[in-house]
Amino acid sequence: MHPVFVNAGKNAQATPIWFVHPGTLDSVRKEISERGRTFVATAGFEAKPGRLLLLPAADGKLAGALFGIEKPGEGEIDRFRPGQLSNLLPPGTYRFANAPHDARLAALAFALGTYQFTRYRKAEARKVHLVVPQGVDGDDLSRIVEGVTLCRDLTNTPSNDMGPAELEAASRAFARRHGAKVRVTSGAALEKSFPLVNAVGAGSTRKPRLIDITWGKPSDPQITLVGKGVCFDTGGLDIKPDSSMLNMKKDMAGAATALALAHMIIDRRLKVRLRVVIPAVENSISGTSFRPRDVYVSRKGISVEIGNTDAEGRLILADALALADEEKPTMIVDFATLTGAARVALGPDVPPFFTDDDALADALSRAGAAENDPVWRMPLWRPYQTMLDSKVADLNNVGTGGHGGSITAALFLRRFVTAKSWLHLDIFAWTPSAKPGRPEGAECQTARALYAMLCKRYA
Repeated sequence: MHPVFVNAGKNAQATPIWFVHPGTLDSVRKEISERGRTFVATAGFEAKPGRLLLLPAADGKLAGALFGIEKPGEGEIDRFRPGQLSNLLPPGTYRFANAPHDARLAALAFALGTYQFTRYRKAEARKVHLVVPQGVDGDDLSRIVEGVTLCRDLTNTPSNDMGPAELEAASRAFARRHGAKVRVTSGAALEKSFPLVNAVGAGSTRKPRLIDITWGKPSDPQITLVGKGVCFDTGGLDIKPDSSMLNMKKDMAGAATALALAHMIIDRRLKVRLRVVIPAVENSISGTSFRPRDVYVSRKGISVEIGNTDAEGRLILADALALADEEKPTMIVDFATLTGAARVALGPDVPPFFTDDDALADALSRAGAAENDPVWRMPLWRPYQTMLDSKVADLNNVGTGGHGGSITAALFLRRFVTAKSWLHLDIFAWTPSAKPGRPEGAECQTARALYAMLCKRYA
């Protein structure tokens, strides 16, 4: 199991945590010692969400803790609220003395809240541990935490140490760990087979490539994950302003998310044939950069006019999706930090998704709600397809008019896929300010929801 978790055998040595709100504070008081009740009254503890009170024992040690959560029926319940505890509690081993709103998600948030990115600076490890709550699968929680950690680590790594070659190395290490096969296409073979990927990466000295990982039995249902791997995005010749370029190290978070979900699937040994396709590039500026009004013929044979070099993610995904579609898999899922329009519409916490498969959409929405990994369905509104018209090619890579940017990007990608069970996720992959279970920085969005959905189908 993950180092944060310990098995129920250590229950006796673990410090209890009582979850309280105004409706339960009196009943919880009866469970603690008289000394503890006196201390609660003296401290003037209010059972408000996020409030913590440490209860002293007679010997000066820690007897327990009270932690405030939301009262049911009064406003929105944050089932990740207990994730605050891993940063508030002193070192030690803890257990849930009573049930929070969702013990499984509370334990998951507790573990996710201990995350630290320590590659470039030392930080004292958070020496807090949690007894896995009764009835909760600690091994499954652990594989989820490991997947999220992998995504956060890859995405938090700055671009000087996470270019296309380094993303390939990370993918190869992943494949070795899981006994998967990996194939990488680069150089002349990339230019011939994946012309859009090659064009986007042509301006950088860090050469583009396409990474292709496979695992599982060919006879099982095939699930193909495609992750946008733009390791840094200057915007190309249509250069971004400095404020928009600041966090572009995270433009490969689609690839990191695909690997995170792949870890969960493989570690659970789901009965699927898994494929992960990652087009890895750096969108840079030089004399060999692709240009506005250039035209390229994609892998699928669709010609694309470049309306804006800063809409590069959909170009590399187009070739990767065409490859994925050739095998006619059961399901294709792509992850991409694709449009600012998605953030304008839904903010940083709720990624939109697009699909023509109503059953898939319903299943994902239910899983996202259950896992506290929110998603929101947006329409593949076909009339907007005309916004992508070009006078010299089959398609332009950007829409005209400046409206519906997330939708037109999804419609662009839809032209390269024939599978009905195709799912496009436009993720932000970043937590601007710390929240329970979500430290500031890179975040693994949508992978937990998809994992839960796939477990119901293929466990």
